[in-house]
Parts: sequence; structure tokens; C-alpha cells
Amino acid sequence: MKHLLGLEELSAAEITRVLDAAEGFVGVGVGDVPKRDDLKGKVVVNLFYEPSTRTRVSFGLAARRLGADTLDFTPGGSSTAKGETFIDTARNIEAMGVDAVVVRHSSPGAPHVLAKHLRPHIRVVNAGDGAHEHPTQGLLDIFSIRQRKGRVAGLTVGLVGDIAHSRVARSNIHGLIKLGAKVIVCGPTTLVPPEVARLGVEVAHDLDAILPRCDVLNLLRVQFERQRSGLFPSIREYRLLFGVDGDRMRRAKPDVLLLAPGPINRGVEITPEVADGPSSAILDQVTNGLAVRMAVLSLLCRAGQ
Repeated sequence: MKHLLGLEELSAAEITRVLDAAEGFVGVGVGDVPKRDDLKGKVVVNLFYEPSTRTRVSFGLAARRLGADTLDFTPGGSSTAKGETFIDTARNIEAMGVDAVVVRHSSPGAPHVLAKHLRPHIRVVNAGDGAHEHPTQGLLDIFSIRQRKGRVAGLTVGLVGDIAHSRVARSNIHGLIKLGAKVIVCGPTTLVPPEVARLGVEVAHDLDAILPRCDVLNLLRVQFERQRSGLFPSIREYRLLFGVDGDRMRRAKPDVLLLAPGPINRGVEITPEVADGPSSAILDQVTNGLAVRMAVLSLLCRAGQ
């Protein structure tokens, strides 16, 4: 891989290579486990045009634990406010001698545009582009499934919630199907576009009907900030039909695994006792995100050396 722009364009072997590499980065830089120098002398830029906590901090920590220097960019304190274009901003940062750009942008395809305009040696990592993809979130979700379940192939994974606005859903779908899982997408009809079936998933609108079949449930946040009004009658109705609480957990498989890409809306997609319960791997996902992002940066920046 030269860049990581999405899981749609990766093969099963390439995805597995990243997951296998991530195994070796679990715990690096924590406690008595020393940091590494895979990226010593490299400069990694976080170019974030949208708010982020987990992804931005995770990429920064991942780069530093591999020995890289890091630079965090936010548009509010930059020349973007003066009218500088996305490409001009990136090329000016490029001129300072960077090696990798981690980019989050509201426009689908923005990382692909960067990859075409920046110098060939600079690696581009997609940290989320509009409602298109979020490949490292997809990878860390799949890594967490493999870690807990021991495999991906043959499992049934339910992606529940706001499919229409979710870049996480698309990355999960591409990665999971390539690795042999069955994927069911489930949510209100207004939040599950019919064309998603073309990606090879089963489409459902009744969570209680699919619940007993699922080995994994990935509960997607309702993205109120990206929605038009009126996509479902009320938060209360959404919670009743698609929220996971103790009652629903008793109807699920005893060993069902719960994932949720943060931030979570407690009391909407999931109740606090379930989010913090034994079936939940939500905090494990955050920990695994560091390992996955270290693996991605190491594989990309060391390619061809």
C-alpha cells in the first residue's frame, strides 16, 4: 500500500496484513513496553477539517510512539479562514518536509484528491471523508472482532443505526465481507438507503428479528449533525425500536459482542449498563485503534525503504 484511502480498494490479503501487523503493536509505549523507532526522523501531519477526539489523538499518539514528529492542524487557527484552499494548505505543509498526511474532511474523496496532488513520496491516510469511508475505524472494529472472537469468517455482524450518514458502516461492510463475514444493516427505513444492498449486505428494519442471529452488533451513532429534520419521529421512538438495553441483551446470543464507534449517545443507541457491561468492547476499540494506526503508519511510511 502506498496510501490508505479506503477499504473498498484493498484486497482481503492487504486487510489481513494490516490486522496481523497491528498484533505486534498492542501495548507499545504503555507501562514497561518501550516505544519503537519505526518512524524515527519522519514527520506526520494531522490535517483535520472536522472535529475529532479519538481519531486525532490516536493518530498523534501512534506516530509519537513510533518515534515520529507530529504536527496538528485545525482550520480555525489557520489561513483557511483567510480563503486558502484545501490543496494550497496541504502543499504548503508539504513544502515543510513532511512524510505522511492524515486527513479528515467533510467532502467525500478529499484524501484521494490529496494523494493525486502531493509529491509521490508522501503517504496519505484517510481519517474520514464525508459519508464515504473511515478505513482505520473499520480496521480497528474488525481487529476487535478478531481479537474477541478469534476469527471473522463465518460470523454474522449487525450494523445498527444511521447507515445513510455513516462512513464507518461503509468501511466495515467492505472489510467484513472481504474477510468472509455476513453483514446485516438495520435501522429505520429513512436511515438505510436501499442501494446499500448492492454492497452485498442483508437489509433489515426490525432489530428484534435479526438480534438472535448476530454474533456481533456494531451500534452506529445517530448523526444528528448530518441529518435533515424528520428522518424519524423522535429520539424516544428510535430508542424503543433500535436502542440496545438490558432486555434486548437477554434476547441476543449469550456471547454477543457489542461495538460502538465513539462518541456514543448514551440512552439512545445503547444504555449505560450495556455500554459498560461485559459484552461491550467499546474501550477495547479505542485501545486497539492505537495498535491499528501504528501498524498503518509503519507499513505505509516504511514501504519502499
